[in-house]
Amino acid sequence: MPDYQYHGRNSLGDKVTGVVNATSAEAVAGQLQEQSIIPTSIRQMAEVRDDDILAKLLPEPKVQMDDLIMMCRQMRALTRSGIPIVQAISGLADITKKRSISRALVDVSNRLSSGSSLANAMGNHPKIFSPMFINMIHVGENTGRLEESFTKLISHIEMERDTRNRMKQAMRYPSFVIIAMVIAMFIINMFVIPQFGKVFEKAGADLPLPTKILMATSNFTVEYWWILLGSAVIGMFSFSSFINTSSGRLWWDRFKMDIPIVGSIFKRIALSRFARTFAMTFESGIPVLNALTIVGPTLGNEYIASNVDRIRNGVERGDSLARSAGAAGIFSDLVIQMIAIGEETGGLDRLLHDVADFYDEEVDYDLKGMSDAIEPIILVMLGGMVLILALGVFLPMWELGSAMQR
Repeated sequence: MPDYQYHGRNSLGDKVTGVVNATSAEAVAGQLQEQSIIPTSIRQMAEVRDDDILAKLLPEPKVQMDDLIMMCRQMRALTRSGIPIVQAISGLADITKKRSISRALVDVSNRLSSGSSLANAMGNHPKIFSPMFINMIHVGENTGRLEESFTKLISHIEMERDTRNRMKQAMRYPSFVIIAMVIAMFIINMFVIPQFGKVFEKAGADLPLPTKILMATSNFTVEYWWILLGSAVIGMFSFSSFINTSSGRLWWDRFKMDIPIVGSIFKRIALSRFARTFAMTFESGIPVLNALTIVGPTLGNEYIASNVDRIRNGVERGDSLARSAGAAGIFSDLVIQMIAIGEETGGLDRLLHDVADFYDEEVDYDLKGMSDAIEPIILVMLGGMVLILALGVFLPMWELGSAMQR
């Protein structure tokens, strides 16, 4: 017979919990009633299998946005059908495949049974539920429109997923090209040039300067490849550690927006995320200052987030949102005018959505033209590599051929 975990209250009103071995949940309820225990939740415990033990030993996979989208869709459907929230959370924990989300939902269900609100219960799991998520649930609970909150969260998370995919798309092509060129240069230095060097040494020819440079570079790579590899690993680890600090992250996020061609894409993606997230929180009834406080950490760019803090400080001092945004220096004049019009007409959320759409269109246009802008640069770099190899390898071969003819 399976084991069932129950939560309930005894005749004195105290909270009790335990595990009962029974044939069904109804049988568990009958046993508890005989013990003067009123059950609030009864859940069948999963049997421990070998693959469960193996899953606990392996690193836990990170919660993806698709997992949160699916959870929000299921919660919206359960809320719409009128199922009590405790029962909905408990049932969702049983069917969720992601272990981290399932454990979090079990804890949320227990906290709800103890009288906690849904927002406060979810707030105890910040690695899964972001401040934006918690505040939207809080607004939905207070206004009695929890289903609408889940709908907005679905739209927000889907937009965040699309934004991240576009950021990856912006860096995929140049990253692959640079990596391929580095690997090609390493292979040429390690295996190709040494073979030519043996031929030149046997001929005893006087090598030109480009060939001497190539031979010296190749010899250093062959002899000290472990130093180069170790330096690359240490450099990557040091850089990763640096950008994980607050000052390093701020510098890196600022630097990314100055990179030619792709920097403007990063900036517009971050500004689009800010406008759309701020519009969603504002139209949900969250005050402007609270909305600005919530939006900053969700942008994924510390430089833009620091400017959002400047905007919030300006609004807190009594300045208008448009004037504070203009002082931050991250928005164009057109966007500032749209924000000012939204403040005057009371349609700030709608115009902020228009601002986000404006930046999204700019990003789509830049992404389509990025390949055309990068291809000439790549051709120049490849041409430079071919020129260096041609001067270093074929010049001495031509001289050897001329000597043999003479």
